[in-house]
Amino acid sequence: MSERKTVVIGFLGSVLDSGFHQERWNKWRPTVSLCKHPQLPIARYELIHQKEHTDIARCVAADIQRVSASTQVRLIEQDLKDPWDFEQVYGSLHDLARGYDFQTGHEDYLVHITTGTHVQQICLFLLAESRHLPGKLVQTAPADPKRRSAAGRYTIIDLDLSRYDRLAARFQREAQDAVSLLKSGIQTRNEPFNRLMEQIEQAANYSRDPILLTGPTGAGKSLLARRIYELKKARHQLAGAFVEVNCATLRGESAMSTLFGHLKGAFTGAVKDRPGLLRAADQGMLFLDEVGELGLDEQTMLLRALEDKRFLPLGSDRETGSDFQLITGTNRDLAHAVGQGRFREDLLARLNLWSFRLPGLAERWEDIGPNLDYELEQFARKTGQRATLSTEAREEFLAFARSPAAKWSANFRDLNACVTRMATLAPGGRITREGMLAEKDRLLAAWGMVHRPGEPEDILGDLLGPPALEKLDLFDRIQLAGVIRACRDSTSLSEAGRKLFEASRGRRKTANDADRLRKYLARFGLDFAAVRETREVARTRAG
Repeated sequence: MSERKTVVIGFLGSVLDSGFHQERWNKWRPTVSLCKHPQLPIARYELIHQKEHTDIARCVAADIQRVSASTQVRLIEQDLKDPWDFEQVYGSLHDLARGYDFQTGHEDYLVHITTGTHVQQICLFLLAESRHLPGKLVQTAPADPKRRSAAGRYTIIDLDLSRYDRLAARFQREAQDAVSLLKSGIQTRNEPFNRLMEQIEQAANYSRDPILLTGPTGAGKSLLARRIYELKKARHQLAGAFVEVNCATLRGESAMSTLFGHLKGAFTGAVKDRPGLLRAADQGMLFLDEVGELGLDEQTMLLRALEDKRFLPLGSDRETGSDFQLITGTNRDLAHAVGQGRFREDLLARLNLWSFRLPGLAERWEDIGPNLDYELEQFARKTGQRATLSTEAREEFLAFARSPAAKWSANFRDLNACVTRMATLAPGGRITREGMLAEKDRLLAAWGMVHRPGEPEDILGDLLGPPALEKLDLFDRIQLAGVIRACRDSTSLSEAGRKLFEASRGRRKTANDADRLRKYLARFGLDFAAVRETREVARTRAG
């Protein structure tokens, strides 16, 4: 690996750094003096200054060249009307940090907080603490009076960035944007899921420890891992690539080679060197999906690579290194696998520091609507063809999608496939109720269920409509559907009442079955006449 370079970011001290005559060399000037320390070679100095101090900045840049010829100075002019205005200074520096091309893979950054106004120093501190400036603080001071040194003293401060919340409003907006990125911009409504995404955003922002994503197949672990990578890279916490592999595809000797690399001739077929995925993920992120499928030998080497950042490629007698962030995914119970001797307990302990379970689609019924819209939008982006659901088809589909009949066994993969089929087969890009019903039957068949006309969702859907049906508990659906069947098979309210309450009639003092039935139907906004009118609809569907 190439030697890392040190880059300093700091303000020009318009008073402390000033001076144009020879006597300027007789005083301590923080910016120039910082570059005089041989034990702190500075490759580049990003010197921020205001326009009216350009001459001083050029003089300081020239003086830095005299004391440290290898230091490149870049002058960054800022137009600040008031360098003591907190909002103005912070906003300007925040924009500078967001637009700066940080090379954290091979450059170390020091943020000089000795020069500039107190407001400018505070803003630099806050931006370093929030990782917008991904570096350590450096503070300088004149030399101890007992020791004569024009270079003075410096102190490097490595912040714990998790303690402060001084710019809550601005940081909160950024956190909300980050959570939205993790959710692919989908306006999810399930509160437990939203809290989960907030926790993941916090862990991703403040920790480089492994993250373990669990949950059923198709719950979105792979997509979330990529979103975490995008978030960390946008915050300059990662400089390398996102590398993903499904461990279920790794078998035998090729598993070791794929992950840890090999040298030419290490085994039959090894015709050239291979760096391996851990090296490919250096300074980036490695996502090991289905990590429970890894063999014990691979688990042992992975643990060493996590703890020491070192491992031994196949066929090599020299270790190599890689510094990567690890995310793992699994739908298995790893603790159970440990009990069976199929997974290392010490590796699980290392992976399990940040563990998050992603719920299945059926557990997030509030989010089916927003995810339906997201899948339709994704279809349009991929194919260039926009498809929409009619109001009637959408309401009825969502009622079905949120009902107990909808298993969503493959979770979002089921929803994606469902939307793709409906949109592809939609005439003129309009998904009709008939197209939706055909897809509903296709899903039920795929889930091993047979849709029988006349089931509660069909019966109640005709009378109540999908929105009202969605608000009913399964208990009320089943009971009300039975009452409606009895009403449809009777010629009068009294006849239906006698059928429904016959067993208890002899135990009651009064036997006004018709009134009892009328009041029950009224609870749901129904009456006997309305129920009878839908009888022909039910007969047509059954036929």
